[in-house]
Parts: sequence; structure tokens; C-alpha cells
Amino acid sequence: MNSHQLPTGSAYFIAPETAKAESHTLSVLVSNEPGVLARVIGLFSGRGYNIESLTVSETEHEAHLSRITIVTRGTPSVLEQIKAQLERIVPVHRVVDLTVRAQSLGQERPIEREVALIKVVGSGEHRAETLRLADAFQAKVVDATVEHFILEITGKSSKIDQFVAILKPLGLIEICRTGIAAMNRGPQGM
Repeated sequence: MNSHQLPTGSAYFIAPETAKAESHTLSVLVSNEPGVLARVIGLFSGRGYNIESLTVSETEHEAHLSRITIVTRGTPSVLEQIKAQLERIVPVHRVVDLTVRAQSLGQERPIEREVALIKVVGSGEHRAETLRLADAFQAKVVDATVEHFILEITGKSSKIDQFVAILKPLGLIEICRTGIAAMNRGPQGM
């Protein structure tokens, strides 16, 4: 960094310019209590880190535990810093970089899936083409009238992106996506 350049307000400038930003999926096991999600998100926003995808759900009702899955982007040093800072938040029980774990197991990425609901309005040829494409992409029709369809599709984000792009000219008017849920392969837990 040149002496005349000022920090951008983002932690990304700290890393050497030669380090390449990578997308990683983090799994964070937290106590299911008010304010925990706000603290986790606050850590990201307060330091200028971006969240590309965020999903949260209670996973162990009896133990009052929730799992937060975060997809973020940064250099290896920034990702280590994020993980270390997450581990310091009191109600956080465990932080696992699923991308690093997958690579240590000889895999490129963890298993990642997303669900999307997609509303398409149309008639005639557009309606028939929408149904044909839904079948080809293994999307389910979850609601239908003579004027519209609501389709449900599950898969990798890239599959959903492709499906959405193809449906745009056919009358796509609304999309709702869950964000990524992820897990590593093998018998080992988080």
C-alpha cells in the first residue's frame, strides 16, 4: 500500500496485494438466544466484511443450538481473522471453515444446496415452455393457476442462477431464495 493511499474502511486492504480473495463457507454453531445473529452480523459489518449468503436455523431443539451458514469472500488471512473473531463471541460454540475442511479431505467444496421459489406469469407457448424447463431442471410446481406458476427448485446456486436466467424472458416476476445450506462429506460431524 502506498503511503498516499488511505484505508478504505474495509479489512480487505490489510492483506498483501498478492493474496487472492476466495469464497469460503463457514458453519457456526451458536446458542439459540436473542441477539446472537445480530452480534455475528455486526462482526462482519463492523469490519467491512461482506456476507454473500446467510442461513440460520435451530438444529438441536433440546440443546437450544442453531447453525449459521455464512458464505463470505476474502484472502486466506482475512478468512482466518473472521474465524478467530467469530470464535471470541461468547454464545458461539464452534466455527468450522467447511471449504478448508473439504479441501483437507481431498474435495473441492462442501456439499452446498439452496432452495428457491420462483413465480412465472404467462400463457400459451410461454406456459408450455416454463413447464418443460421445470421438468428439465427437476423443479416442482407448488402452486398454479391459469395465469401463473410457482416453482420450487433445489440445488447448487449455479443451477438456480441458470434456471432463473432461462425463465426471465418467459415471464419471471418474483424470486425468493433461502441462501446456502452446507455440510462436509464423510462420517465426521461439524
